[in-house]
This record gives sequence, structure tokens and C-alpha cells, in this order.
Amino acid sequence: MNRLLLTRATLVALLALLAGCGSGGASDDDDKPDVNGKVLITTTSPVSQTFHDTIQAWGTAVGDPHRASVISLGHGGQVIGAEVVAGQAMKRGQVLLHIAPDPVARNTYRQAQSALTLAGGELKRTEQMAAQHLATQSQLAAARKALDDAQAALDAQRALGGGDAEETINAPADGVVTALSVNLGDRFQADAGLLTFTPSHGLIARLGVQPEDGPRLKIGMPVQVQGVYGDATAFNGRIDMVGQAVDAQTHLLPLQVALPPEASSSLVAGAAVQANIDTASYTAWALPRDAVLHDDKGDYVFAADHDHAKRVDVSLKHPEGDTVGVDGALDGKMRIIVLGSYELDDGDAVREQQEPSK
Repeated sequence: MNRLLLTRATLVALLALLAGCGSGGASDDDDKPDVNGKVLITTTSPVSQTFHDTIQAWGTAVGDPHRASVISLGHGGQVIGAEVVAGQAMKRGQVLLHIAPDPVARNTYRQAQSALTLAGGELKRTEQMAAQHLATQSQLAAARKALDDAQAALDAQRALGGGDAEETINAPADGVVTALSVNLGDRFQADAGLLTFTPSHGLIARLGVQPEDGPRLKIGMPVQVQGVYGDATAFNGRIDMVGQAVDAQTHLLPLQVALPPEASSSLVAGAAVQANIDTASYTAWALPRDAVLHDDKGDYVFAADHDHAKRVDVSLKHPEGDTVGVDGALDGKMRIIVLGSYELDDGDAVREQQEPSK
């Protein structure tokens, strides 16, 4: 009987102890702030910023057809020496090709020499006869004209290279031989193109853009152009031409961009390039991309207003990058919700995360 009473007394004591522990825990919870239903957030302030709409383009650097020149000779000949290859940079005056004049040109030059000698002798005889009144003034004038014509013919043949046993073609300026059309030993006709030479300051960029971007492009717009490979320097150019038809091979709209003279220091004709074209500048509110949301009604953000989330409709003006540009009823004093915005509805209670003490 005593053993049974002890067991009941022990059980009552244990139940009292457990009840006391339970009531103490409830008292501690009552001391903590009530955060039920509040979403933990971080905020930022919108900043007014200038944005630029850009269009990307790709293409190659080439010689400006308005500045590049095709070098030729007014007479035929044979290439007996080549000091250059296609793509080689040359300085003004450096020898490009050695040319032996065509035998026909040499023969024509010698005939012109003989005609000049003959015309000179005829003039002397006519002058002597005129002094003896055996020739008229008209005959004397005709002899003088024949001498002048013979001299002009010889000068023309000399200019055509017929008087030289060997002729050299030199670089007309600092630049690049973009194309070489002849090889050592080749014979060529008069006016045949021997090589194409592009001055150093004569590079342009031929680019292509998506056809839908064409209406946004205008002549004179600034363009930043740089080589595709390596840590290439960017050069500031401007649009010279906007195509009105899509290229059949690339399916892109062609553009032509004028490059500054210093571009030739790192770009060569034929180099692949990429470009960014600034099409418009405007001011918008800069916000982190995570702060801007979208639903069936459009783009919007949440502002923290007296510990509640308030929806503010905006329009996304600049969607590229981690910082986007929006337009709407914002000001620099607002606290725009970034972290936690995806969990919110309009009017939800929020609690801003406190920075840890340093």
C-alpha cells in the first residue's frame, strides 16, 4: 500500500514539473516581438541616370574605296622584282615593284627620238634656206611646229616609261598593300591593275545589323569599333552609310562606318571587328534588375511605405544590364524593395533587414 502511494506521489510531482516548464516557455515567447506575416526585405533608393540605347554590329575593317587606289601603268611591261606582299605595311617612297618596260614601248620611244632628231635637222635647213630667200616664212613655221610636235611625242613616251631600261613603283604614302594582282615574271598590258594601295588613314568598317534595327540608325551617329580578338582598343567612328536592302548572304543590313586615322595602329584591312552604336540618350530611374517585376498589368516595383509594400507601376526603358532604367512615379526619397519583392502582394507587411553591426 505504501509503495502504491509513493508511485502516485512521484507521478504527480513529474506532471507538475512538466507543467511548470511549459508555462515558462510560453512566457519567453511572449517577450519576443511579433513578426508573423512580415516579409523580410532589403531596399534601395532610385537614382536619376542617363542611359544610352545601343545596337550591336559585326563586320570587318577594309580600305576606304574613296581613298584606296589601284596602281597601274600607262604602258605594258614585265615584273622583274617584287618587294611587297599583300597585307604588308609600307612607308612613303618604299619600292613596291620593279618593272621592265614592254619592248613595244621601248621601240616607240626610240622612234620618237629619231623623229625629234630629224625634225631638228629639217628646221636648221629650212632656216638656212629662208635666210637665202629660198624658203617661205610659212615653210619655216611648219618646220618649227614639226620640231615641237616631235619633242612632245618624245616627252609623252618618256612619261610612259619607254625611256627607262627599268622602272620602279613606289608607295605613294604610308599605308598597306591590300591586294597584289601580279607575280614575279608576269607580263601585263597597259592600264592593267598591278596592286591596290590603302593609305593608313583610309580604313573604314563594313558592318551588319539586324534588319529591324535599321529604322533607328541615322548617318552621323557615333559608333565604338574594336577588334574582335584580344584586348583591342575601341575607336570612335561615325556612320557614313545605312543600307536600304538586306545582304543576301549575311541576311543583315549593311552599314559603313568611318574610322579615325589612329585606327590603323591596331587594325589592318580584313580584320574582324565588333561595334556598339549609340542610338538614343535619355534619363530614367536606375534600379537593380531584381527590383522590377512584371505581370499581366505590366512592369511594376514595390515601395516600402510605413512597413507595408506599395505597388508602383513603371515602364521599363532600359532593360539591358544588372542596372535597368525605368520611368514612373518615383523619387529619390523612396525606398524601393529589392530582396523579397517576389514574395509580396500590394499592401503586405514588410520588415527591412538590419545591417549587422560592425
